Amino acid sequence: MPLFEYSGLNAAGKKVSGSVEGTGRRAVLQNLRSRGIFPTELREEKAAAPGRSAARLRLVRKVPIGELATATRQLATLLGAGLPLDEALGTVASQLEHERLARAYSTVRDEVTQGESLHDAFGRHPRIFPVLYVNMVQVGENTGTLDKVLQRLADFMEDQARMRSKINAAMAYPILMALIGTGVLFFLFAFVVPKVVRMLEDLGQALPLPTLVLISTSNFLAQWWWLLLTLLALGMFTLQRYASTEAGRLRLDRLALTFPLFGRLNLLVATARFTRTLGTLLRSGVPLLKALEITQNLMQNRVLRQAVEDTGAAVREGEGLAPPIRRSGVFPPMVAQMAAVGERSGELEDMLFRVADTYEHQVDMTLNGLLSMLEPVMILLMGGVVGFIVLAILLPIFQASQGMG
Repeated sequence: MPLFEYSGLNAAGKKVSGSVEGTGRRAVLQNLRSRGIFPTELREEKAAAPGRSAARLRLVRKVPIGELATATRQLATLLGAGLPLDEALGTVASQLEHERLARAYSTVRDEVTQGESLHDAFGRHPRIFPVLYVNMVQVGENTGTLDKVLQRLADFMEDQARMRSKINAAMAYPILMALIGTGVLFFLFAFVVPKVVRMLEDLGQALPLPTLVLISTSNFLAQWWWLLLTLLALGMFTLQRYASTEAGRLRLDRLALTFPLFGRLNLLVATARFTRTLGTLLRSGVPLLKALEITQNLMQNRVLRQAVEDTGAAVREGEGLAPPIRRSGVFPPMVAQMAAVGERSGELEDMLFRVADTYEHQVDMTLNGLLSMLEPVMILLMGGVVGFIVLAILLPIFQASQGMG
């Protein structure tokens, strides 16, 4: 739905502002007036350029998880110090540097002041506050432990932000190396090799095999580069269309879990996120079925999402958590084993956190192992290609100098 920014007065005559979603201006005006807000200015946020998908729009507007974790921890600290909820929300909003998040907190404060519950106010901003966030806040309100729940929520989001940061930092080097290597090869084949090839052809002598291969490759790239780019674009378009289908997305997600080297890393990251999310929800007082439903919606891989959905269905029919996880055959065996131990001992949340800690540690080790292997492989590949080009250029020059001698 479109997002509208408003400024106006509340029932007490105080100036208020914020953002709200609605199907149109009339629906938004009715919504605001029903909440005792009389807008003096209402404008729709600028839409994305034509052709952009809704997923792309959400991606652009998404608040960084680190920013949300910081705001949540500030709110928890203020509430723990005894500040009233509306005052704590206003203080957090005034201190945030992220403009969109600050506006959201300011709007939430206004809605809470009008008598709205905190979780309902957060739920009006699904692009900023995810379902997990809203449900944990609701549990905190219902149990009177809002500050403690917000602390756990901040811890959880900071853990997720740290893991993302580690993965991004680990992948930055090989991606940078690949881009630089591709740029170097493009420069060589586009500017250096053609000039050297003309010089070698002017020698008028039989050229060695490496030189002939280099000349043929250079000529092919010069003549058919447009065809290669077209095939690349067509392949990417076909893959995107295939991934947009249910069967295609399922097969690609299954491949992502079994792909050599990176498949295990994807599984470890997803398992750590699943167990930590589920443990955090359970520790905060969310019922198991609801926690599984929320966790299921957070799983991006369709294979894993289906496994969690089947687990929830089995739990709903009276089974424990461990048997359906074991039957799925998707998650590592340790998850089912620790879940069984946790259910027997009554410490399921602690067992899930231990599993998450274990697999997050394995993610670090796997990333380090992949990097230690990728770096020399990329250097060897680049060195091999550049060495072949140098060899193909120097061989005929050496032959010509020997002939002259």
